[in-house]
Amino acid sequence: MDGVRFINGTLRRIPSALVYLAGVTPAAVYFYWAVMNQLGADPLQALERRLGLWALQLLILTLLVTPVRKWTRINLIKFRRAFGLLTFLYVVLHLLTWLVLDKQFFWSEILADLYKRPYIILGMTGFLLLVPLALTSNNLSIRRLGPKTWNRLHKLSYLVILLGAVHYLLVVKAWPLQPLFYLGGAILLLCVRIRWSFLKTWAGNMIESVRAT
Repeated sequence: MDGVRFINGTLRRIPSALVYLAGVTPAAVYFYWAVMNQLGADPLQALERRLGLWALQLLILTLLVTPVRKWTRINLIKFRRAFGLLTFLYVVLHLLTWLVLDKQFFWSEILADLYKRPYIILGMTGFLLLVPLALTSNNLSIRRLGPKTWNRLHKLSYLVILLGAVHYLLVVKAWPLQPLFYLGGAILLLCVRIRWSFLKTWAGNMIESVRAT
């Protein structure tokens, strides 16, 4: 318990700005490597995939905050908004790398890719679902929507992580272990989160029923 207190005390002293700074550093490094032609034979594809993988990892980290607090008492709630917004940033960068640098806004090629590669549609859907989550990741939106409505809206992240994991699996195509690991982890995390959410709702309803009587 003393170790948990020490960790939580240390986490409280870390400013959120430092998390944002650390979060954008890999993207800056990847773009630098791409410009310097240090990402292999196909730097644009490597850049797209690395940015997309970071987006998926950050989304997993965002959804792990509650289970980690429940199981270990380590409290990362302070940084959950930063994790979520960094997820959205990496998804945007991943998408813009494909649209601007790779396809250069040649819409005929973009539409052809959408037709030939359905996994791109899955990725686009995940991006569109993330937009309202990013726009409402602020205290004003919580007050205007109300905590219950806000929480229901942000459960869209459950669908986004599944779309992202399937998108990654289909992008790689060869079905190696890594994308299967991410898909399995995403499904396991969803099962944990949905079960925990159901139990909280059930317990809340039971308490309200007891109070009403």
